[in-house]
Amino acid sequence: MAQASLPLITLSEAQRTQALERFAIIRPALEEGVSQAQVARTQKLAASTIQSWIKRYREKGLAGLANNVARSDKGKSRRLPTEAIQLIEGLALQTPPRSMASIHRQIVGIAKEQGWPAPGYTRVYTIVKKLDPALVTMAHQGAAAYREEFDLLYRRESPHANAMWQADHCELPILLLDEAGKPDKPWLTAIEDDYSRAIVGYRLSFQEATALTTALTLRTAIWRKEDPRWHACGIPTVFYSDHGSDFTSKHMEQVAADLPMELIFSQVSIPRGRGKIERFFRSVDQLLLQDLPGYAPKGSTGIKATLTLPDFEQRFRTWLLEDYHTRVHEETKCQPAERWEAGGFVPRMPRSLEQLDLLLLTVAKTRRVQQDGIRFQGYRYMDPTLAGYVKEEVVIRYDPADLAVIRVFHQLCGQHCLHSSTQVHSIHLPLDRQWAPLSPKGDAPDAEWYIGDARLLAATPAD
Repeated sequence: MAQASLPLITLSEAQRTQALERFAIIRPALEEGVSQAQVARTQKLAASTIQSWIKRYREKGLAGLANNVARSDKGKSRRLPTEAIQLIEGLALQTPPRSMASIHRQIVGIAKEQGWPAPGYTRVYTIVKKLDPALVTMAHQGAAAYREEFDLLYRRESPHANAMWQADHCELPILLLDEAGKPDKPWLTAIEDDYSRAIVGYRLSFQEATALTTALTLRTAIWRKEDPRWHACGIPTVFYSDHGSDFTSKHMEQVAADLPMELIFSQVSIPRGRGKIERFFRSVDQLLLQDLPGYAPKGSTGIKATLTLPDFEQRFRTWLLEDYHTRVHEETKCQPAERWEAGGFVPRMPRSLEQLDLLLLTVAKTRRVQQDGIRFQGYRYMDPTLAGYVKEEVVIRYDPADLAVIRVFHQLCGQHCLHSSTQVHSIHLPLDRQWAPLSPKGDAPDAEWYIGDARLLAATPAD
């Protein structure tokens, strides 16, 4: 035997019994020439267990087969020093990533040189696996990968439908025929519910997306859909979007204040947490576009456009509502449509579609009525109704895509009116004058009195 046998007197009765039982199992391999593999199969034990018992018996005798036998290095510390653990962690964070076997071999060599206890492979593996995954991602893949995977917004799962919506634009890699019959690539603006991964609104256009595009898409997302296959709607608690100039415009800020909803923007050049909406765009590419005529991925040449935008929109909607919304999502393990509707969810809705149109298709601006009308963006607007409001401040709302007409409102407040959003009481007015309520909060009456539509004086720029 390689080492002196341990005295059996050092073992308890239970340990001696255990050692004898194990000896009886390995005895055929020791004395009768039976292979270790055959012993393992007969006893229904792992071959490595039989091999270990035989090794322990040959080194330490019968006592070596008992558990909790005193070690030959008893009294000597086997704990790895802090320096050794830090070295293992440092090796594991090196770029390019090293294999576990490579780390183990190097640390064993260094431990021998430093006089440290040599750690086993399992010990090294345990230390490496206890490293913070975020730290490993940062070290191996860089800051961009770290932000996308471990950013708080990205990791946070919304607690219910409409808790947070994400919006983004994407130029689709497919050639379509525009109104003039020329090939062009369309832009897709999509809004996704973070909780269910359902698409609550989208818009296709040949024009690059702007704030108005986003507003129109948001209007589609919020209001009830005419398509019976599409149930997702409501006002989100949080609207999370890109930092592009279109999303951060005053238009969107006013829309958010009016609804109300909270706006969250990603930082410039750091699209934090938009991995979910970007995965949807990849799904569009891989599951729809690649099977359509005109598919034109980057680097492709000689692609002919055959579909028009209306043709494509019809195919896109069918795929979205009948395939994507009913396909089990790999992360949520649910169908997006089913997950959005789960639990009898009742969405928060605007009071009317007209109110939604006012909020989303126009932008509020405060102007003072002059004797020659209202001056706005270098033009004068006039209407006879304005004569009674000269020197008064009014709120105008307009469609950025159509500056021929602006809608004019006069702010009316009670004696103790606060300048915050307040409750409006129903009042019956003539048909040509209507009450347009603000957000229902507070106690004092506060409203916008619709005066009328002021029209642009033809080709007459302001002085």
